Amino acid sequence: MALKSLVLVCILAAVGAACIPVGEAQLGGIIGSIFNLIHIGGNLFCTPNGNMGVNGTATPVFPNAGVQLQCGAGNVISSATTNSAGQFSMLLDPLQFLVSSLLTNCNLAVITPLSTCNSGLPSTGILLSPLKIVGNILQGLLNITNLTPSGFTFLPSL
Repeated sequence: MALKSLVLVCILAAVGAACIPVGEAQLGGIIGSIFNLIHIGGNLFCTPNGNMGVNGTATPVFPNAGVQLQCGAGNVISSATTNSAGQFSMLLDPLQFLVSSLLTNCNLAVITPLSTCNSGLPSTGILLSPLKIVGNILQGLLNITNLTPSGFTFLPSL
């Protein structure tokens, strides 16, 4: 009798698992969002605009720079610090943020003065960049949406 109950439970579990896509559609994608992640990352260079030099020329990176994700009226949503290679990375929960909102309402701001990496660069002002989507990666069950800066510009302090 115990074997029959175990077989019945296994069959019910298999049928239930097959119904998950229907449930996901009915819940508006909430279940699917559990298996999603938003990644924002990129490289920051020690230049007046934080971007790589023309034609990929050798450009020094900007290590230990504070990078913030600011949305709306400058509300800080997330922050990171560049590593020794000038790379930064942030992870966001898609249950809290919509990609479309991040693309239209948010910017990356470099809050560390440019003079920190090169004394010939300004000691006031910030670098600011909107975001752009560069694609999705499927890693197991996890769907990762990748965003990157679309191009930093220097904004002097007022």
